[in-house]
Amino acid sequence: MERLSEFEVKFSGLKDGVHRFEFSITDKFFEEFEYEDFNSVDASAELILQKKPTLMEAHFVMQGQINLNCDVTNEPFDLDIAHSFDFVIKFGPDFSDDHEDLLVLPHGAHSFDASHHLYELLVLSIPQKRVHPGVEDGTLDSEILNKLEELRPSQEKPSQNGTDPRWDVLKKLKE
Repeated sequence: MERLSEFEVKFSGLKDGVHRFEFSITDKFFEEFEYEDFNSVDASAELILQKKPTLMEAHFVMQGQINLNCDVTNEPFDLDIAHSFDFVIKFGPDFSDDHEDLLVLPHGAHSFDASHHLYELLVLSIPQKRVHPGVEDGTLDSEILNKLEELRPSQEKPSQNGTDPRWDVLKKLKE
């Protein structure tokens, strides 16, 4: 993946204290990562970076909308997202991002790339099961939902001996 220059945070020359950085995340951002699990994205993120003499504390806040397809009906819908993430940036002999809440930059580094952190923050804010709100509240009219309702197994009542009548027929094979 090519480095996205608009997501490079240059902390060299900043005084100790709190600094804010704004990022806009669109479809172009995810084209660079070759991620195609949703239709479109329009989100904004803010990085609040607290610079201290020996380390930095980073707090990402992201909010926006993602358009993706429902897992049940395949109908597109907009999902509102709001997520935050904190991590610490320290300095050491080598670059290391082995821990999710710690980034180690080599001594003498003057910037870091925030694109990977933003990518993970947005992708992890999407639920595993994506269900259209109209499916949950029953307001969505879809051919797929109608077909699923048509193919739903019938709710037959148990027979007098307390078993499902469909199994009763199979029990006759034992005899």
